[in-house]
Amino acid sequence: MIGAAMLAFEQIFSAPFRSVMWKALALTVALLAVLWIALQHVVLYLVVLPFPWLETAFSIVSGVGIVVGLAFFIAPVTSLFAGLFLDDVAEVVERTHYPADPPGRAMPLGRSVLTTLQFTGVVVLVNLVALPLVFLLGFGVIVFFVANGYLLGREYFELAALRFHSHETTRALRLRNSGRVFLSGLAIAAFLSVPLLNLFTPLFATAFMVHVQKRISARESGAGGVLAPA
Repeated sequence: MIGAAMLAFEQIFSAPFRSVMWKALALTVALLAVLWIALQHVVLYLVVLPFPWLETAFSIVSGVGIVVGLAFFIAPVTSLFAGLFLDDVAEVVERTHYPADPPGRAMPLGRSVLTTLQFTGVVVLVNLVALPLVFLLGFGVIVFFVANGYLLGREYFELAALRFHSHETTRALRLRNSGRVFLSGLAIAAFLSVPLLNLFTPLFATAFMVHVQKRISARESGAGGVLAPA
């Protein structure tokens, strides 16, 4: 797993990834900026203070607080863009590291968008729960890592595996290797926790899970497992 993570990290800054990297970065930063502006306006609209200097001070403090809060929403934001870039990233990884294997097939756009939106909704809810726990009880960081480790591991593994297998086979493959998928998800959550670097999470997570999925599928096929085609 460490080797797969290192390969993914090295590749996200390589030449074949650059166009996708800049598009992912631009969309992520743009959406976070829109969220920050919207939340700032809502807070300032709801809170009325008697003195201009107090409003200015509150605006600065609330702006910084919203930036901190948005750090917890990088997970759902990056999940939202996962379906947009997965096939481009996966094709580069498969072509570079697994040229002898049959290429994967892109999911239909409608199914990819629906799957991504459903999953993003779940990630938003989980992070909405984790955020107050961080400030109120102090163990929200654990909730953040465990929940996002499970959710991100599940999402990115299934998106990578669905390029080769049916939904039924993909789910069975994930359940039989749930421990490894969860640990891989924790690695993605750790990457997600690094400021600035976390903006590249969709690229890292996709490339990483392509390697993980390939190795799991190869191991099961070699052990006599039955892997149904997509």
